[in-house]
Formats: sequence, structure tokens, C-alpha cells
Amino acid sequence: MTLQKNQLIPLTITGMTAEGSGVGRAAASEGEDGPAMAVFVPFTAPGDVIECRILKVMPNRAYGRVERLITPSPDREPADKGDSPDSEAAGDSCSVFGKCGGCVYRHVTYEAELRYKWQRVADAVDRIAGLAVRPKPIVPCDRPEHYRNKAQYPVAPGPYRPMAGFFAPRSHRIVEQHDCALQPPVFREAVDAVIWWAKKTGLTAYDEEAGTGVLRHIYLRMAEATGEVMVCLVCTTGKLPDTRLLTDKLMDKVPGLASVMINVNREKTNVVLGRDTFTLWGKDAITDELCGLHFRLSPRSFYQVNRPQAEKLYGLAAEAAALTGRETLLDLYCGTGTIGLSMAARAGQVIGVETVEDAVEDARRNAKENGIGNARFLCADAGRAAAQLAQEGVKPDVVILDPPRKGCDEAVISAVADMEPARVVYVSCDPATLARDLKRFADQGYWTEEITPVDMFPRTPHVECVALLVK
Repeated sequence: MTLQKNQLIPLTITGMTAEGSGVGRAAASEGEDGPAMAVFVPFTAPGDVIECRILKVMPNRAYGRVERLITPSPDREPADKGDSPDSEAAGDSCSVFGKCGGCVYRHVTYEAELRYKWQRVADAVDRIAGLAVRPKPIVPCDRPEHYRNKAQYPVAPGPYRPMAGFFAPRSHRIVEQHDCALQPPVFREAVDAVIWWAKKTGLTAYDEEAGTGVLRHIYLRMAEATGEVMVCLVCTTGKLPDTRLLTDKLMDKVPGLASVMINVNREKTNVVLGRDTFTLWGKDAITDELCGLHFRLSPRSFYQVNRPQAEKLYGLAAEAAALTGRETLLDLYCGTGTIGLSMAARAGQVIGVETVEDAVEDARRNAKENGIGNARFLCADAGRAAAQLAQEGVKPDVVILDPPRKGCDEAVISAVADMEPARVVYVSCDPATLARDLKRFADQGYWTEEITPVDMFPRTPHVECVALLVK
């Protein structure tokens, strides 16, 4: 079918993309040759019959939006069922769904979302890895709303005051929103208080294009187990007006406030945090509990944003590791040590490896504060760490991998294979790069025994996995 921009066509949605958009196929018109063209439409669901307005046409695909919903999918539910003040679900609604770049699944049931995510993992393993391994049932989240313990609100100039919210899809245009349904309600109070103070004192918001203004981000963390809250303002200067007014307002409005910090970022960059951070009021870190251990959280600390699901994820990783108390466990990409330290009581020794020096220092501090004496941490890449351990005569029995979204470099996979561990436990936040790396491990003689998807980030397109590989 030859499509044109702004054309209206009927379309049946038959599948979902990894990014959470529905996909249908526009059949060739009578008298035309060629296959049907894929049309990608956000905020649709398999089974929807829609009138679609074509927005962009490429040689082999097109993009559109819903102009009219003709027949709704059985997977659908009202996207903003809590918009009414009288609704029991008012706290779970979102007034900017479809405008903000965060959620993609608020228009379907949670059960449907879980099916889509499981299928995404299964498709990646089949098509990319070429493995005949059927993923286990996805582990659902008990609380699909208000689960995040960290948020970064970008700030920009608004019509009447600094404006805070979240970026629109594929842009740095801010959609104003203080009351995100994925964040705890206390974050709304903190953002309201900061914006009130900025307006009261005349503090300017950072203009990303011009590189002018002061307030760039409102960075928030909450320790769910202890209730402690950190408010960190990312600014272009540490000299701010009437900071006593700010701290008084935050103390009055934010239950559990334990820390108010200023991070200075003068660079014209998309990186949120600058190098220098100082404490304006309270403590320089908050403390949370995870898997029975205490973890110190500073603005730079890596920590899973969904604590209850992280405990499930780490429990699955521990089951896959099958430790008996004698093994040497090598935790690559260890960050602040959370996974390795959570398994230390079941291992002979834990060796964590991380390239970020600040994270390594946090991991060492976390081990000390939890009284864990059988863990040590190296600041190195996987190749150098493997060489050092070989010189020491250390050979890991189990290797844990928890890489960033881009997955593992081939050199890392080769280094792990050369160490010949009996088990490799791979924790992944991207099914496509996981599948690619499982294929690479298969080429090195490691078979994928099982894969378990875990829904760490409900309402978003992201899905985590734990994979077990054996020699």
C-alpha cells in the first residue's frame, strides 16, 4: 500500500514492539504489488481496530497515531481511571500519559502488560540468540504504582516560574508534572516545595539551549525501609538565595526528610550530576535495607529503583548461583556491591569488580558497615581483573554479570569463559542485548539453562531478566 503523510487508514493492531508501540500492517491496495507495510502506533494494543493517521512514511515502514478507536482490544482499560477526584484510584492516575516519555502501558491491564513483556523476552531469545529456551513465567510486581525510590525532575523556564516535570518522548521538552503515579507521593511534596522556593526567591531555571539559569534538576531518593528522604538540587552554582527558607519549607512539607544537598553542574551536558556535592542540611547519605543488609545511598550511589522487586530479582540470582558456602563468587559490574553482598553469607568469598571508583568505595563501605568480612572489591575492567585473579591463583566457581543496557563487550565474555566458572548468572535490563550475549556465550561453550523475566519497571517498556548459563 502506498501511504502518504496525513492519510487516514483503517488498521488492526496485531503485535507490540519492544518500545511498547502497537504494530499493524497496511495491506496493498487493489491493483498494487508488494507486501503489506508495517505501521507503528503508540498507545494501542493487539486487537485494537483503529482509524490511523499516518505521520511519517519510510521506505519499509510508517508511523501513525490513533485518530479514532473503532473496536477496542480486550486488553484495554481506561488509561486514567483515577482522574475523577471521587475515584478510589485517584492517586494512580496520570494527567500527562501520552505526553510524558515514561509510561507506555497505562492504557492496558497489568496482566496484558506482563504478557507483552514475556513475549518480548521469548522473541529475543528465539530470533537473536537462536536458542530453544522458553522463558519461565514473568515475575510480576506486587505494586505496579508508586514503586520508584528515585526520581530526577528536569527543570526549565516556564511562563510564570521554573517548571519541573519529565521529558516528552524523544525530546528534551519538559512536560510539567509533579505528581507522577510511579513515584511515592512524598516526591510531589518535595517538588512543590522546591518550585515554591524558587519562585519566591526569583531563582532562575536552567535554559538548556542558552546554557543560562541556575536550577537544572530536582533529584530525589527515598529509602523505603527507613522512610528517609533525600532532596538534591542540581544547580550551576552553589551560591543560592535564602537556603534557610528552602530547608524550612522542605522540613515542613516532606515527611522523613533526612538530607538536603546541592550538586554543582556547570557543564553544558546531558549528564545530570556534576562533580561537586555538598550537604546543605541533615546527613550526606540516607540508609535503606535490602535483602537484610543496610546500604548507604548518596546521590551517586547505584541502587535499584524498585526495592521489593530487587529483592525478588536478587533471590532468583542467588537460586541460580546455587552457592553452598565454599564457592568463590565473582561479581562483575558490581556497582555498590548489592548483589554480591546479598550472597556473601552463602559463599566462601566474594570478589566484586567495577570500573567506577566511587562505586567501589561505596561497595567497600557497605561491606564494612554490614560486618561482611569475606568480600573484597577491585576497581578494574573485567580483563584486568581476570589477569590479576589468575596471578593470584584465584578461579571463580560462579560469575555474576549485571551489565548496563548495552550488555557485555565480547572481551568480557571471553574473559569470563577463560576463567571457566561452573555457572554464570546474567542479570540483564535489555532482552535484545541479553540474547546477543547468550549467543556469544554459547559459542564459548556455555549453555543457557533457564531465563526468568522480572517486571522491575511496571507501566514502562523495560523488563529485567535473570539467566543461568552452565558449562
